[in-house]
Amino acid sequence: MKQSERYQLGWEKLKEIDGEAGEKVINSLKDISPDLGRFIIEYSFGDIYSREGLDLKSKELAVVAALTAMGNARPQLGVHINGALNTGSSISEVKEVILQMSAYSGFPSSINAMNALKEVLAEREKHGIRDDKGKPPSPVPANRLELGEQELSQLDGSMIERLREAYDDLSPELVRFTLEYGYGDIFSRDNLSKKHRQIATIAALTALGTAQPQLKFHINAGLNIGVSAEEIKEVMLLMTIYAGFPAAINGTNALKEVLADRNT
Repeated sequence: MKQSERYQLGWEKLKEIDGEAGEKVINSLKDISPDLGRFIIEYSFGDIYSREGLDLKSKELAVVAALTAMGNARPQLGVHINGALNTGSSISEVKEVILQMSAYSGFPSSINAMNALKEVLAEREKHGIRDDKGKPPSPVPANRLELGEQELSQLDGSMIERLREAYDDLSPELVRFTLEYGYGDIFSRDNLSKKHRQIATIAALTALGTAQPQLKFHINAGLNIGVSAEEIKEVMLLMTIYAGFPAAINGTNALKEVLADRNT
């Protein structure tokens, strides 16, 4: 049967990311649901991945973040860790995205994803693939709270005051740990760009679908540090593949609200 242009376009795009793993997935579906395999190629890679609003490296880091956060798609996470390494990410950058998810989806999700990365690296090494290790993070200064305040202020200058007003009377520890760990320990690390940190966070929070206020904060923060509205729209479209259309619609509505607030 002649394949559609969408299928051919999708297959070429999949080969850029991880053609061998993609072929295994499609072949595994032939005897039970060849239509599912066709839609994966046509829609996921023909319609979405072939769009030019967001580069492939950013797309794959976003997907690694989302699948780590959701924690229920280990085989697919391995495929996209491979994809991230194939599209220009260093080992250090992939590790950093996974580590960052500890702040958004908890340590178990990061542990499981880090084990998936370990397996992928071992397999790639067997095949003689030498991946770029990337640079290690610089040491974190002793005053983690002060550093966290600086990092958060770069994203949104009013957020520290709003955090303290909301929680200081009930749980000042929550404010301190958010600043010390989330921003002092994690966001201050310099082996992943601030832009990729926000793209990863936006993707993960969209996929989780349980933290709309935090998603809006990070959409706004992303815009503040140079992520374009067009790039965020592409992240939302990408999430239709991995978290479904409802999650992507809710994420796009959050973007719409943030843009309206910024315009006023």
